[in-house]
Amino acid sequence: MKPVTSIQVKRRRPLEKLMYALIYFFSIAILAMVVYFIVYILWNGLPMLTWSFLSTAPNPLEDTIGILPAIINTLYIIALSILISVPLGVGGAIYLNEYAKNKRVIRVIEYTTETLAGIPSIIFGVFGYIFFCTFLNLKVSLLSGALTLTLMVLPTIIRTMQEALKSVPKSYREGAAGLGTTKWHTIRTILLPSAMPGLITSIILAVGRIVGESAALILVSGGSAIYMPRGNLGQQLMGSGATLSVELYRYAYSRGLNDVGFGIAAVLLIIVLILNMITRFISYRLAKKNER
Repeated sequence: MKPVTSIQVKRRRPLEKLMYALIYFFSIAILAMVVYFIVYILWNGLPMLTWSFLSTAPNPLEDTIGILPAIINTLYIIALSILISVPLGVGGAIYLNEYAKNKRVIRVIEYTTETLAGIPSIIFGVFGYIFFCTFLNLKVSLLSGALTLTLMVLPTIIRTMQEALKSVPKSYREGAAGLGTTKWHTIRTILLPSAMPGLITSIILAVGRIVGESAALILVSGGSAIYMPRGNLGQQLMGSGATLSVELYRYAYSRGLNDVGFGIAAVLLIIVLILNMITRFISYRLAKKNER
């Protein structure tokens, strides 16, 4: 192997400085765009966030606008989709990374999940309407919407958790096996706590896609949020209703009420930020608990 000469080092330094400058430039540009995006939405949307806007249902007769039904529908769909998709996604990732031995089957499953992650949401909406609403007779409802969104976010959760599990050092597994622990005990007490950042990332990505989805939900959960959800939880989930993203599309695009659209966008942004903070707080508490 030839030694690197001082001339080669001098030639390399300008290129390295240029690459570092480009990295810093694009990093700052991305951060600036994110900050501008958040500030712009809140600046235009916060003036719309009055008590009547947030706590009432829309009334076409009195020509008043309220988004409380849409907020409730959005929270229902987020909670139900996460409750279904996270256990399935984590279980699938554990199987692929820890139990599956046939590499061909693993490659097929990984290719399938990556393909599903790239399918347009409207195709999931058509499938959800045919399968959940019609074949399973769940009708156009929040439950059908949550099940459809579960299919949409499941590939992201599986792949993210799988990479998180792969990043756990093999010495952890070997040390646990040397102590005589079972495979499931190793997974539960060592691998999952070590892969917790990956789980938090997958949940945040899933919530972001759930909150922002509108095309599929118009088909499977309904396109209107005029009435307040009534009855017990089961009846509410079996009823139709629009989420905040669907209402944003309806007000801003269909009716041209951009100020209302900015108000709904601000509410969506606040919900996502709050959910992310709650998720990270839970992760922090679990990490502290595992350190003891």
